[in-house]
Amino acid sequence: MGILVDGAWRDEELAQETGEAGNFQRLDSVFRDRVSADGSSGFAAEAGRYHLYVADTCPWAHRTLIFRTLKKLDAAISVAYAVPGLHEQGWTFEDNPLFPDCPPDRVNGFHYLHEAYSATDPHYTGKVTVPTLWDKKTRRIVNNESSEIIRMLNSEFAGIGAEPTDFYPRRLRGEIDRINETIYANVNNGVYRCGFARSQLAYEEAYDALFAALDDIEARLGRQRYLVGNRITEADWRLFPTLVRFDVAYFSLFKCNRNRIADYPNLLNYMRELYQVPGIAATVKPRYYVMGYYSIRRVNPTGIIPKGTPVDYHKPHDRSRFAA
Repeated sequence: MGILVDGAWRDEELAQETGEAGNFQRLDSVFRDRVSADGSSGFAAEAGRYHLYVADTCPWAHRTLIFRTLKKLDAAISVAYAVPGLHEQGWTFEDNPLFPDCPPDRVNGFHYLHEAYSATDPHYTGKVTVPTLWDKKTRRIVNNESSEIIRMLNSEFAGIGAEPTDFYPRRLRGEIDRINETIYANVNNGVYRCGFARSQLAYEEAYDALFAALDDIEARLGRQRYLVGNRITEADWRLFPTLVRFDVAYFSLFKCNRNRIADYPNLLNYMRELYQVPGIAATVKPRYYVMGYYSIRRVNPTGIIPKGTPVDYHKPHDRSRFAA
């Protein structure tokens, strides 16, 4: 994928992401400033001020697109979409007739995402990741941590007309946080711990934890409609991007092959219900997931992209059997 070293791009991987036991260990995001409703953070929630850099392949970026849609902030926050696949200089933005639904960076004209990082910090060393939230006013990155960006979108933009639904309500925060922690460790990041493992032991530990978690979620969704009772919360939208990528990429390429999501009746129908929430289907790009993940040379050295896209999100779901 490549990294920046003292502001210069190198075609390398971060050695720190592989532990001594061959386990994949994701490093924390670096840019952690916050947009606030009143501007006390130094970054006020203003219409037209912020710009998102995303890639359809990436589940972390997908979260932010979902919240931008749910909160009806499409007109307030602009977006640049990387073209599918991993390229020589990382996430790449360009006018490409093959991908008309991937508008390039019309705010800064950056061709590569790493330009945004070196523009913010000329001596930056580390990974270059999506999503990245850019401030047009100060011309710098505000934040590149998806879990924090979606919280900002959820809570800080009411003053500019954001849809009022709260996906992180105060009375449910403890349970949402507990579920998020388990799902992040074992499912969202668990699939990467399988796919990027460098030893059999590390892979099998991640694999077992992944499917133990999916089994637990399947059982939970057999008792209730959503992860936290009878309403959709942040926890559901953090799980959803992993589910829609699972059968087309993680099952095969990342060796997560005990079960497909299609083999879990409750998870499958739950995924379909979330997919059918107004506006969400437009954020789901299964063909791009195939193209993006299979272009990762460390797990697919030949670079051959499968022709098939074996997934169907459109069929009716059965989740109405639970009260909403």
